[in-house]
Amino acid sequence: MSRARLTIPLLAVAIAAIAAFFVATSGGTTRSAAPASSAVSLEQTSVGSVLVDASGHTLYLFEGDRPDVSTLSAAGRAIWPPFTGKAKPSAMSGASAALIGTIPASGQVTYNGHPLYYYVGDQHTGQTAGQGLNQFGARWYVLSSAGRAITSTGASTRGSGGSTYGY
Repeated sequence: MSRARLTIPLLAVAIAAIAAFFVATSGGTTRSAAPASSAVSLEQTSVGSVLVDASGHTLYLFEGDRPDVSTLSAAGRAIWPPFTGKAKPSAMSGASAALIGTIPASGQVTYNGHPLYYYVGDQHTGQTAGQGLNQFGARWYVLSSAGRAITSTGASTRGSGGSTYGY
């Protein structure tokens, strides 16, 4: 086996281990399941008005995904947990109910066809530390009310002293 073929799986395992360590030692939790009464809305951040969950946590799209299909690896989901729920969330505060959907097999929530994810580096509402990162083969962006990627970076919301996992 070539060195390049061996390095990629080892890197994926290392990334997953780092994410698990970060969550375990920061007191944070990975937000993945939305309660049945959850909502998707917009919140003003340093990057603009972005899509958030019912608790105000920022939601992201992965440019490597296809419409209504998540292509993110298991190692990627350790750092970018999918936003899932038993029922389709309602739309509140500027979000469009017509753009909300789910991927039937996984229950992952979509917006304008984009599967939605959290970023483990966002520990507080309104943070956008994952904005513009290039991880797991593509870029990550917050979404506008129209369900399009907002590609500007705005002011940093990464906080002080924390890692942003920018591999």
